[in-house]
Amino acid sequence: MSASPPARQHNTSDRRPTRLLTQNSELKPLGVWNWSLPAWAGRLADGRTYNTCPSAGICRFVCYARSGTYRFPAVKARHEANLAFVLDDPAGWEAAMNRELSTPRFTDRWIRIHDAGDFFSDDYTRAWLRIIRSHPRIMFYAYTKEVARFRRLIEPDPPENFLWVYSYGGTQDTSLDPTADRVADVFPDEDSIAVAGWSSQEASDLLAVLGPRLVGIPANRIPHFLKRLNGRRFSEWQTEVDAERADRRARSRRARLRAVGDTTGRSAEPSPLRRAA
Repeated sequence: MSASPPARQHNTSDRRPTRLLTQNSELKPLGVWNWSLPAWAGRLADGRTYNTCPSAGICRFVCYARSGTYRFPAVKARHEANLAFVLDDPAGWEAAMNRELSTPRFTDRWIRIHDAGDFFSDDYTRAWLRIIRSHPRIMFYAYTKEVARFRRLIEPDPPENFLWVYSYGGTQDTSLDPTADRVADVFPDEDSIAVAGWSSQEASDLLAVLGPRLVGIPANRIPHFLKRLNGRRFSEWQTEVDAERADRRARSRRARLRAVGDTTGRSAEPSPLRRAA
């Protein structure tokens, strides 16, 4: 189970967290506990690189978990210690998570898997499925952009105590079906959510999985994030980026074909005309 295959063995037992689940300022009033990884890409203290959000798209440019308190050295170090535990001793991490969840404080409570990070590998996702099934009296939920992985590993036989919502702004947006999937999109503000006919989860994060299927999230009010969002929804911004990328690929392909044609002295483009039989 690895976000980036380690080149050698790493002994990080001296900095493993003693507690795995915490409560951030948004979730604590709801009685929700959360598990966190460092958001998106970075480098651990031992030099290894990682990407905990392999399907992140435009969301990485305005990610709330890459700003504010998440960047405080102590918070960042804790999240990276969580990831190092998962990478270096997956069986030990799974056992530690099961032990912690077995304590009475979590019975009949909600756990949000990842207020930062995502299900970055199949092995890691399978480990969470085993953990979830081992604790039927605890409810788990998550936002994810790992659509293909969930289609393969979770949708065919989901645990009854696990709910999720697919969130726009990732590289797999085109595989989402808002008429069938539970989906979340970030909007510029509450008014734009209402105009679109979506339901806001602003009152409670749990509405993302317990409320109506089309989930609207008002954008973080960080000024430079709002400037980059430029009045768009995440889904709209991602669609623009995908179209620009497709156009660049098409232009690059046409340029290569022209170059081949120039080299061979004839057009590399197939003729639209066919000789009659």
